[in-house]
Amino acid sequence: MTTPAAPRSPGARLRALMARPGILVMPGVYDGFSARLVESLGFEAAGISGAGLSETNLGWADVGLMGYEENLRSSAAIAACCGLALNADADTGYGNAVNVYFTVQGFERAGLAGVMIEDQAWPKRCGHMAGKSVISAEEGVEKIRAAAEARRDPGFVIRARTDSTAIHGLGEAIRRLNLYAEAGADVLFADALLSAEDIATAAKEVIRPLAVNMGFGIRSRPTTPLLSARQLEDMGVRVASYPRLLTSAAIQGMKNAMAVFTQSLTEGRVIERPDLQVPFDELNQLMGIARIRELEARFIGAASLIKSAAE
Repeated sequence: MTTPAAPRSPGARLRALMARPGILVMPGVYDGFSARLVESLGFEAAGISGAGLSETNLGWADVGLMGYEENLRSSAAIAACCGLALNADADTGYGNAVNVYFTVQGFERAGLAGVMIEDQAWPKRCGHMAGKSVISAEEGVEKIRAAAEARRDPGFVIRARTDSTAIHGLGEAIRRLNLYAEAGADVLFADALLSAEDIATAAKEVIRPLAVNMGFGIRSRPTTPLLSARQLEDMGVRVASYPRLLTSAAIQGMKNAMAVFTQSLTEGRVIERPDLQVPFDELNQLMGIARIRELEARFIGAASLIKSAAE
């Protein structure tokens, strides 16, 4: 009798996706809505946006106000509601290399596929904000070495991020990323690169796969130029992340709906704009109502459901 193969760990699944030909596109998610939507559209991996968690859970900008426990709790909930291979944003690891060690183990236990550790000084801030500072390269290496040794599953992916480009230049960023790779990082990420040429240079000179974040469009004056996934792939980039796409789209969608709602209040009439809202049935389907109904039928039984509905 053949023993069925054990299911692959989240980290192993993420590594397999990165090993496929072509660039791996990872939309940014921040809650159950966004994670389920991304999965329903056929994506197999996503990155949890630390900025998105801070902004949506705390209502404050990404300037280091969110701590380890809030980040872990939110990330675990997202991992539990979908089948995506998720990369978490663990900021600076919330302390020194010892803190990083336990931070990584916490995210691995929570069902994440990987985690990103950055070399900013705490309190950190969004990579595209002014006023960043970084720790020494030596301390960054200690943190990545601790992260790599902390994982119990060898498939768990360590992404090392440097924010040193804006402070010390591209050459230092590349030097740091290669040091982090030697310390055990699987994927490398230089945040806030200033040009397409910088991206191409980094992709060529780092010794592990390069990840790049794509942010807002030209209207918002991004630090990093907005390029297509195909352009990034041609430059040698292996992972393209879009951490701000869905959070900014959600705000714009709510603004559009509230503008019509306030207009209806002012004019004293109902204004129907079905194009601004997801239908109720579609929302429930996205949120797993079919699975809930299946479990109700198995464990509660039709008679109990009818009685409950009648009451």
